[in-house]
Amino acid sequence: MDEFVVYILYSKSAGKTYTGMTSDLITRFHFHNYKSTKGFTLKYRPWYVIHVEFFTAKRQALIREKELKTGKGRDWIKLEILLNYS
Repeated sequence: MDEFVVYILYSKSAGKTYTGMTSDLITRFHFHNYKSTKGFTLKYRPWYVIHVEFFTAKRQALIREKELKTGKGRDWIKLEILLNYS
């Protein structure tokens, strides 16, 4: 059975967050911090995983990822998750 993870990364140096979805968090995290040669996450390294949510259905994970990328979702991240890391 596949498992999907919605994750939030935090760059302490830049004060930025990144939200994504994957079926292999360890590999994806490694790409964000070490292997990627382009994209948003490259210039704000290092990243720390600050929140994860697990789903058995890919569709539900994609819906949650999309929610977290809305204004309401970013506000929730700021008020509920980032308070522990700022």
